[in-house]
Amino acid sequence: MDFWKPFFKKHSGAAFKKGLKAVIGYSPSNILLYKTALTHRSIRETSDENNERLEYLGDAVLSALIADYLFKRYPYKEEGFLTEMRSKMVNRQQLNDIAIKMGLKKITVYNKSDASLKTSQIFGNTLEALVGAVYLDKGYRKTSRWVTERIIIPHMFMEDLEILEINHKNKLYGWANKNGKQLEFDTVNEHMENGRRLFTVAAVINGKAIAQGKAFNKKDASQIAAQLAVEKLGIINSDSTSNIA
Repeated sequence: MDFWKPFFKKHSGAAFKKGLKAVIGYSPSNILLYKTALTHRSIRETSDENNERLEYLGDAVLSALIADYLFKRYPYKEEGFLTEMRSKMVNRQQLNDIAIKMGLKKITVYNKSDASLKTSQIFGNTLEALVGAVYLDKGYRKTSRWVTERIIIPHMFMEDLEILEINHKNKLYGWANKNGKQLEFDTVNEHMENGRRLFTVAAVINGKAIAQGKAFNKKDASQIAAQLAVEKLGIINSDSTSNIA
């Protein structure tokens, strides 16, 4: 219980429940589940006291609920379209942005002095953990309604997602091929950060590092590097050109 003392200084008793209710929209039955869901491993490393197990569960539940939502919304679309749309909806950056808009950043307990966490996507992970907590607390049917009403409808605009390009690496590769550039993604650094391996990956065009991304796995780091490179080069689509030699 000593672990929760700093947290309860700001969110004690009824105040914490009120703040949580403002985010999730109802009064929770099992408050401990939600405290665990809102606890990052940078504060508590043991698996029964941080949100990584709930994140694992919530990731699976959210994916299933979104698959069900898409299956019903698009009765005549093929499997490929549905799979791509689901990927867009559970994209890490998308979930992180939604989590912040929902107010999860204000009630998540994490090590604010850890600079690497400021550029990571821990709030999207926390949102998945929260879905896991809602599922265990309220069951599948109520979780389905909660996800639809609190996440999908207010934050996921389907018409925009249909035309959204989320694979920045593919976009950058397409641009490079079109313009005769050599594109590589190089791991320039990796080190342990709070018990986890943090990777720095650079997007390298014709031997020149254009942008770097950091994440706790190489795939996410390379996607971040690709996104930053796409923005830096002003690439709208693969037909765009650049003055990079």
